[in-house]
Amino acid sequence: MAWGKAQLFDPLAKTIGGVRAELSEKKSGASWPWFTGFHKWSAGTLKKLLAKCNRSYNESFMKATNIIANNHRGPHPGVLAIVYTLLFNAGLYQVVSFTGGPHFPGPWASAEAITTYFQTYPKTVLICAFLQFGAAIPLGIFTATMVSRLQFLGVRAAGAYIALFGGLMTAFNMVATAFVLWVMAYPGIAQDPAVLRALYYLGFSFGGVGFSVPLGLLIAGVCVPAAFFKLLPKWLVAFGLALALIGELSVLSLVIPQALFLIPLTRFPGFIWLIAAGFALPRTVASVDTAK
Repeated sequence: MAWGKAQLFDPLAKTIGGVRAELSEKKSGASWPWFTGFHKWSAGTLKKLLAKCNRSYNESFMKATNIIANNHRGPHPGVLAIVYTLLFNAGLYQVVSFTGGPHFPGPWASAEAITTYFQTYPKTVLICAFLQFGAAIPLGIFTATMVSRLQFLGVRAAGAYIALFGGLMTAFNMVATAFVLWVMAYPGIAQDPAVLRALYYLGFSFGGVGFSVPLGLLIAGVCVPAAFFKLLPKWLVAFGLALALIGELSVLSLVIPQALFLIPLTRFPGFIWLIAAGFALPRTVASVDTAK
């Protein structure tokens, strides 16, 4: 009897087992080859797309990082030099006449001529002082930017710090000149000839050799390391060194009045050099390596 029952349930067990196996096969997708193939293709495509996006993102990030690392960040020194030149000459235009009219008296002028000018044209002197003060600001920023860029490009020599000293001293002396002019244009000061003459020669010393000598240091401090590291064209280095020498020799005007012409000979060509050097000095390390 027991054997008969086993024979009866054996086919049933086989049927149930077959159905279970079939369901399991359908669930796993073995009987749906098109679904399995699509699943594998979509999964592979998605992985490739994600890998490509990730690689592209990493490359973009590294490229942006390298650009930031290789570029010197800061204001453009060439633009600063142009702003400085425009402000300085705008102030100079107020007190210089190109038609033979009233103009700022030179140190060789008589005491009467100096006094008369400042008594007659105080507003003109005041505008000149305002613009001269304004011109000192971009010159100081130009100096700091050029020194920072030299260090960024690998200059570790003393020349960069000499340039910093010269440029900042030039800017400070310009500010001192502007303040002295402001005092001279103040109501009542021009009516005292003795005080006015003392202020005049003090202002002329700040704006004369006090300008040309430190400007020569600024130019030389940039040119010498730039020549060794090949950061500037040779003609610009030679031009700058010539200007620096003239600027240093202008100190002779303190004891030799005939040497006064060395001051404007440093000042006006100096505008050209500052602008040219500001645009010529490389901004990226890569451009320096390529040039070498």
